[in-house]
Amino acid sequence: MAESFIDNYKAKHKHPMNRLTHSIGIPMIVLSLPLFFWNWRWALVLFIVGWILQFIGHAFEGNQPAFFQNPLYLLVGPLWLLKRAARVLGFGKEHAPEKQPSVHR
Repeated sequence: MAESFIDNYKAKHKHPMNRLTHSIGIPMIVLSLPLFFWNWRWALVLFIVGWILQFIGHAFEGNQPAFFQNPLYLLVGPLWLLKRAARVLGFGKEHAPEKQPSVHR
């Protein structure tokens, strides 16, 4: 997936509440998909609640979900979450802190 998709997705998900709701809602949605084969009722509950969380997050962010512009973002969301989880667990790239310009007197 092109890095610009991830960068654009990050830009639309800066508010901490939006990140939290997505961190809960995306796994619920992804888990619901295979669960439909075993228990469609629980799968439907997970799917609906997961999407409600997505839209609540975007209400805090003040923007629309990225997939309204391009359906590929339905795949970018889970990838974004996996990259965040990998970074927290020490498997992803660490971004170097930005250097502050030095002040000479």
